[in-house]
Amino acid sequence: MGGKGVIDETGTGRGGPGEPSVPAPDRPDRIEGGVSGERLVLFTDAVTAISITLLILPLVDLVPEVASAHEGASEVISGHLDQIWSFLLSFAVIANIWQEHHRTFSMVSTATRSLTAWNMGWLLSVVVLPLPTEMIGAFGGDRFVAAFYYAVLLVGMVCRLAMLRLLKSNPGMVEGDGEEARRRIAHLYTDSCGNVIAMVASFALALAVPVLQYYSLLLLLLPGRTRFMGWRRAR
Repeated sequence: MGGKGVIDETGTGRGGPGEPSVPAPDRPDRIEGGVSGERLVLFTDAVTAISITLLILPLVDLVPEVASAHEGASEVISGHLDQIWSFLLSFAVIANIWQEHHRTFSMVSTATRSLTAWNMGWLLSVVVLPLPTEMIGAFGGDRFVAAFYYAVLLVGMVCRLAMLRLLKSNPGMVEGDGEEARRRIAHLYTDSCGNVIAMVASFALALAVPVLQYYSLLLLLLPGRTRFMGWRRAR
């Protein structure tokens, strides 16, 4: 071996014969309690795929119900527009937050216990989302259902913000060029802060003006619009 030695199982540097052991360099993949970032992403993708698939099952169950009632096939669509609307809404929501999650984890090499815990909180919000989605179809514009739906989304966004804060504070968990990685995480963190603020405003607007309810989610487009305008000005 060369003068740098190797890393033994105890995490110490072991040089050649007669060379003293030296502490191993601090490496992202040796963070205590850490797991592979890729493995966590694969698990998260699998759970998210199951959750987004579950959204369609209540609509599938409508087919035998309509058939047993001897109604026309078109009634599956025309008679259940609320359920279809709630399905499309949550499909778009999960697709968007999944994309944001991948932006967060695109550079993560190792996930600590804290990052994994916050990721599980994010996953909990995704797993729970089919429940208020079905409630929207069943109860329409009920204020409790709207509050439940928005609260689930807000929990997921707060968890993502916490994950980005951890990554921002621990650059060793991020792979790639150090300065570029820190800059990108900082931008994602700023965007996430804007998303949380927009979600809180949407939540308050939905409760204050029930007729708007889920349309207030359009406020979530503002942070992205602001980011796009800033990018245009920077060119």
